Amino acid sequence: MSHQRQRASGFTLIELLASMTIGTIVLLLAVGVLGRTGAGYDRIGGALSAEREARAVLSQVSADFSTARYQADQIFEVNGSGWARDRMGFVALQPADAQSTAGRIGDVCAIHYYVKDLVASGRTVRCLMRGFRESSETFDAIKAGNITPLFVPRSVDEPIAFGVVSFEARPKTRDAAGKWQDWVKTSGLSPQAVDVKLVIARKDLSAKLSNSNDWDGGGTAGKLLGKPENAAKNRSLEMFGSLIRFGNDEVR
Repeated sequence: MSHQRQRASGFTLIELLASMTIGTIVLLLAVGVLGRTGAGYDRIGGALSAEREARAVLSQVSADFSTARYQADQIFEVNGSGWARDRMGFVALQPADAQSTAGRIGDVCAIHYYVKDLVASGRTVRCLMRGFRESSETFDAIKAGNITPLFVPRSVDEPIAFGVVSFEARPKTRDAAGKWQDWVKTSGLSPQAVDVKLVIARKDLSAKLSNSNDWDGGGTAGKLLGKPENAAKNRSLEMFGSLIRFGNDEVR
């Protein structure tokens, strides 16, 4: 009696190798897509984070400027030969809840904006700081005829933005034709507005800038910033700006 051999079921070695190759290609393609998607989310997240920082700064500066009061020895300093690190100090009316009970004798306070490098976990982050002096200190300085000591940085000053590559605060006035021009302190006029500009590094770039030299644009990491005039072309930088009215623009 003859018996027919039954063909063995299953895959040949060649079929298995072909299947594994196809599976590997599909997996690599999927990883690539996920990587690009993750990078896209990181870029979007970095942009949103920088925008939040900038909005907080411009909102706070606008509030402070809205009640600013001109003083002859207020400060508007232009600093930095490359990336700007400007400084400004002025007096402004502040609500009672912005002061402590002990330090409040009125509503005129001193406000100071400047750039400072803060170190955390061995890494340097460049920040925009806001200094605040209560009305008791401010009135004493005004009576003494010199408010500049109110604008000395202190350890209690608060950072209001992180990853600040550049901060510009340039006071402006209108000329006879109504066009904006740079404010001249000796003119006897207070600034009518301040042109505020911020350049903020996204998180991916900020993480690579580990010391002050990097933030100044030096060293290998610092070169990632590029030149200030090319900031708009750098996808790792976000630029923000606003011309903000400055308090009471009266003749003095």
